[in-house]
Amino acid sequence: MNKRTFGLTAALLLCAGAMSGLPTQSARADEAPVKCHLTYSLSGWSAIYEHAEGHGEVRCNNGQKAAVVINMHGGGLTAGKFHVTGDGDISHVYGIKDVFGSYAQAEASGGVVRSGTAQVLTKGTTSIALTGTGEGINLGVAISKFDIKPAR
Repeated sequence: MNKRTFGLTAALLLCAGAMSGLPTQSARADEAPVKCHLTYSLSGWSAIYEHAEGHGEVRCNNGQKAAVVINMHGGGLTAGKFHVTGDGDISHVYGIKDVFGSYAQAEASGGVVRSGTAQVLTKGTTSIALTGTGEGINLGVAISKFDIKPAR
């Protein structure tokens, strides 16, 4: 494991540990939580303002699946152009409809040509642990909004 992968994995675990201390919604007795998985591809740019668009697919262990459109935007101290592909594990959902919506994102990234990313996104009690690899140039810190919508 190289230093970058180790650092990104450690950051992801730290964020996930911090998220576990947040209040959670009471469990629904009649339904068990569903686990969903997202695969995605995003392309974007940043110059103080950050914007990326992409697509993906969500598959849940209850058989539900959907093609999705992803938009990310926000601001911060960033600069660069990038393309990222990856996947994410989605937790605390009761069906695929719980996946759709806007997630808050805090990110630290850096890289030239090839880089990796690890992030935890939240929407209420629902969270997505994203990992990905990308190409391009991207340096900085941003706080963004990450939207997942069903593809038409």
